[in-house]
Amino acid sequence: MDDNYQTYLNRVARMTLPEAFRTQVQHILESSKFQPIHNGERQAVSFPGYTVITPPQKEETQNSYFYTQLQSYQQELLQLPVAGDLIVPVPPASFHVTLADLIWDSAFSDACEKNPEYEQQLRSCFAEIFQQYQQSLTRRVVHPIRWQMLGLMVMTRAVGVCLVPQDQNSYEEIVNFRRAIYQNPNIMTLGIEQQYHFTAHVTLGYFGEISPNLDRDRLATLFSQLNQQWLLNTPEFLIHRAELRKFDDMTYYYRQADWPALNFS
Repeated sequence: MDDNYQTYLNRVARMTLPEAFRTQVQHILESSKFQPIHNGERQAVSFPGYTVITPPQKEETQNSYFYTQLQSYQQELLQLPVAGDLIVPVPPASFHVTLADLIWDSAFSDACEKNPEYEQQLRSCFAEIFQQYQQSLTRRVVHPIRWQMLGLMVMTRAVGVCLVPQDQNSYEEIVNFRRAIYQNPNIMTLGIEQQYHFTAHVTLGYFGEISPNLDRDRLATLFSQLNQQWLLNTPEFLIHRAELRKFDDMTYYYRQADWPALNFS
């Protein structure tokens, strides 16, 4: 299901063009993952599940420059001259790249309700997958998996930065890893299936209140101008580790020390 290398490069490159911003801002929607509380502030609501991600910024050791830049970019995004409640920032400590979406929200809650052992079975399954993939890594030369920020990315309910691989090996290693997950029969038995093409990105914020009077053309221009500034500094991101993590909402991703993890290098 994932793109080949060249198709990925072409698709993601188009996402950062001015015409892509003009089109995408016409379709942005309020995210249900954050709801207003008092004084117009928004709070993350329950949205539980599991995912496979790179270590979150708070626990990362090898990408400090990348995340320092992203925190700066998030502040620039929040300072755009638009309504203050248009973009709800995610905590910088939770910044990460999702390597494989697994299960979330009602699908996860239903699975746990039907099967009290569901979470333990999922973790056991990933322990096997990660172990097998780790063994395959020891049998071949694994080059550093280097990606790079390409630019601003506007999604239907969120905004962030998208990433591109610096070489074909960096892309294919991640695609092969995803294939090892999604094509595993035990994973399928747990009701987990691939639902999205891989688009490497880091979410900076979700859309909050979208006024009927929002000047979408102006917003697209602001996004485009910001993206042009960011193109002057597109930091590198090294994918060196994948971890199975649980989340209760979109602000915090956690794991126990004995949960499955995979070191690419």
